[in-house]
Amino acid sequence: MKTVILKRYNNVQFEAIANEAITPGSLVEVMSTGKIKNHATAQGNAIPYFVIEDAIMGKTINDKVAKDDLARVMVAGRGDEVYAILATSQTILVGDLLASAGGLGALEKFTAIKCDSNASAGAVTTPLQAVAVALEAVTTTSATKRIKVRII
Repeated sequence: MKTVILKRYNNVQFEAIANEAITPGSLVEVMSTGKIKNHATAQGNAIPYFVIEDAIMGKTINDKVAKDDLARVMVAGRGDEVYAILATSQTILVGDLLASAGGLGALEKFTAIKCDSNASAGAVTTPLQAVAVALEAVTTTSATKRIKVRII
């Protein structure tokens, strides 16, 4: 694949300064400064913002956006398909739900947290944890890989 955007039903995107080096296909979040960074919270709430390659400038999905450079960010909507980054040590099957792996902008298998009326049971699932569903089976070991996903 040569592009992060595989299927798109709208064209919502924005530009922001990168707070760190970011690879196209990374899940990102907007900081209070207005800059973007790789999504930092594993299994945390995430708006489906993905950095896309700057094809106008001749960049590819392998060209990182450097710190303090302007990044193009796709605001992915339901049904959009993205060529995202899968974290290391993952075995993903078609149909698996994916969430932020935290820190590197990669995705990992979603781990559902069971809701319980007993307050001592721990955390409660929040609504924006799972951001995508896998469209292909991919296994990673010590390195990240790309994965085709559909935004949910």
